Amino acid sequence: MSFTYQEISNTGHRRTNGFLVERGQSVDMGLYIEGEYALTDRFSVSAGLPYVFAKYTATVPPAPPIPYLPVDQCHCWNSGWQDFGYTARYNVVGGAFALTPSLSVGVPSRSYDYTGEAVVGRDLREVRIAVDAGQRLDAISPKLSVEGRYSYAFVERVIDIPNNRSNASAEATFLLTRKLAARGLVSWHTHGGLRFGSPPPAGLLFPGEVNTPERLAQHDRLLRDNYWHVGGGVSYSFSRTDVFASYIAFVGGTDTHAGRALTVGISWPFELGHAHAP
Repeated sequence: MSFTYQEISNTGHRRTNGFLVERGQSVDMGLYIEGEYALTDRFSVSAGLPYVFAKYTATVPPAPPIPYLPVDQCHCWNSGWQDFGYTARYNVVGGAFALTPSLSVGVPSRSYDYTGEAVVGRDLREVRIAVDAGQRLDAISPKLSVEGRYSYAFVERVIDIPNNRSNASAEATFLLTRKLAARGLVSWHTHGGLRFGSPPPAGLLFPGEVNTPERLAQHDRLLRDNYWHVGGGVSYSFSRTDVFASYIAFVGGTDTHAGRALTVGISWPFELGHAHAP
């Protein structure tokens, strides 16, 4: 069982040409509870659900022609349950080298508002296939390991716009002590969807692919959203709990939010039907 808190600060929007527009800033906070059960030494299943808080923090409206929506205009917290997440993992190879494929399903917990900055999510169903690989680097140091992950998501189509995405990440972990570990990571995200374009002549829609009223109404959950992030974190293992924290920063991207994210969490490993030793 794990409990995670995450705070995301959106400092602006990146156009298709990479130019940063410092408008439409917002803050998102989320509390995520997940439980995982190992059916065997190799096969496990998990389920989780986040509760999200979002607030529009900019002092000016979004850049035209995006409307100033009531959910943003009030500058108040909007909150609610987001999407159920279900995952099945199977460890194919274990030891100094590990390989674990997985299958995940995301389903909105309810029909929620997805238009605006201060919303809790995109309200889309998706199926993700992924593979995680890790390697201990004993030849360099028995305390050093690296791991990588790639996932591909099949995302529900809206107004017949392809919206699938790829995610990849790489992480290095070093054990500072037997219980304390430090991590560095880089992640990459590319999305199907619409390119927003660069600033247009006054009074016109954006010159990119958000070029109809219907597409403009759906753009918050259909933008292409390409980005690179880098970050680091630490974790510490107590006798019966693990705590962790990480900080992720935006490096570059297009048709996406620029910003940063702080995550802290705690997990409780336990065995059902077995008493803990005193």
